[in-house]
Amino acid sequence: MISKHISNKEGVYSRTAIRRNLDNTPNEEQLANMKVLANKIFEPLRIYVNGPIKINSFFRSPELNTAIGGSRNSQHCRGQAIDLDDTFGEMTNAEMYKFIKAHMDFDQLIWEFGDNNNPAWVHVSYVSSEENRNRCLKAYKKNGLTKYKVI
Repeated sequence: MISKHISNKEGVYSRTAIRRNLDNTPNEEQLANMKVLANKIFEPLRIYVNGPIKINSFFRSPELNTAIGGSRNSQHCRGQAIDLDDTFGEMTNAEMYKFIKAHMDFDQLIWEFGDNNNPAWVHVSYVSSEENRNRCLKAYKKNGLTKYKVI
């Protein structure tokens, strides 16, 4: 288990990795980073939500990250980022975003697409209490490219 509510399988699951037969296994350092993020961000958020939270993406091997068109510097590849979604209907993505922003220490918190009322999903990363930037961004598309603005 990565944490109380995240299994190893859930932390590395990817349809793309399965379809393309890509190894998406974290090394010891990446797994340690995943455990820190899960315990500093995911587990406290899950207590607040009081129910399950869907993980869209957690760890990504460099090969998987390339296959899905992820950023070359993606924190997912270091096990330091997780994408969350309100699929289970316990709380909206906007509510989770606002809770993380107001109550947690994080590196980056991204309102991923969606609209002004609710992001399509929430990206949050955690490095360490000394290195976290508490940087809040909003992702949007411009001329087919993903752009970010500080919010």
